[in-house]
Amino acid sequence: MSDRTKACIDISALHHNYSIAKKYAPNSNILAMVKSNAYGHGIISIGKILTQADGFGVACFDEAIKLREAGVMTPIVIMSGAFHADDLVLAERFDLQLVVHDISQIKLLRSSKVTTPLSVWLKIDTGMHRLGFAPEQFKEVYELLANCQKVKQPIVVMTHLADGDDLQKSTTQQQLDKFAYYLKHLAVLKSVANSAGILAWPEAIAEWNRPGIMLYGISPMIGKIGADHDLKPVMTLKSKIVAIHDFLKGDAIGYGGRWTCPDDMRVGIVAIGYGDGYPRHAKNGTPVLIKQKMCSLIGTVSMDLIAVDLRPLSEVALGEEVILWGKGLPAEIVAKYADTIAYELICQVSQRVVFNEEQGKLRCEL
Repeated sequence: MSDRTKACIDISALHHNYSIAKKYAPNSNILAMVKSNAYGHGIISIGKILTQADGFGVACFDEAIKLREAGVMTPIVIMSGAFHADDLVLAERFDLQLVVHDISQIKLLRSSKVTTPLSVWLKIDTGMHRLGFAPEQFKEVYELLANCQKVKQPIVVMTHLADGDDLQKSTTQQQLDKFAYYLKHLAVLKSVANSAGILAWPEAIAEWNRPGIMLYGISPMIGKIGADHDLKPVMTLKSKIVAIHDFLKGDAIGYGGRWTCPDDMRVGIVAIGYGDGYPRHAKNGTPVLIKQKMCSLIGTVSMDLIAVDLRPLSEVALGEEVILWGKGLPAEIVAKYADTIAYELICQVSQRVVFNEEQGKLRCEL
């Protein structure tokens, strides 16, 4: 295990990023998004660390129950809601809150045999066109929930921003205007802002905010990195050099020989590949950090190994640490070389990667 990749989770950075979300909205509650295994960081660990969160957002019942069984008692909201009568039984048993986005879910609640009223979040579709009621339906469905004995009051009314990451588009302002119009004159709890909303759209700030990617130190905004918002990377993905070779000009590297040595040169083989979650489609030139210098990926990413150009380094030894993303190398930059987004990079780190937690300056040893 010590010979393979490690993901070092910086607890201090996580707390710092949470404080940034809170700074933008000091009077709002925080629903910290921990879906998809806390964006690849470990849902149980993050759930136990972020004790200051007012609630956690998850995608499904499995994630919620995993937190509860680990002893996390913070309020939990299931963003997909319930679809079966058994789901409501689980919600009652584990004290879970539900997003309601379809009329079938209201019917399910009204016919339920649960004895304890359940907390719900009513989702309105203001432009994402994924989940939620049409704004014109809001008054009707809100009254159905408000008058349902199976629903605990108050109800939180929410929507989701489709283009909050792009300040050049008018979509977000249109969504905010629509949400405000249909909720005017109603004293209800509201939730609009995701990470982009918190950082870039003051009008989106409401009683509940839902930071996700920013908690993990990554920018939600197009063309930005976390440091642009004073965010710190929580995950640093590390491996090490397991072989060093001196190749000749014209030698082809890796599967398919898609990279050819332009000169006689030194190449390092690093113990990471797509089996660990490193992106298979990362291009030649994708940066890696070795001894605080940027080196480049060369050749095709294999299941277990990658090759890197060591020419920027005057000296390098077997076992040298290699940073794939994180401190010193933003995941947003690596994602561009792989034609993806940083969200996907951190979420797809595989189970064979060893996760270590560290406090700020403590070194996560390989």
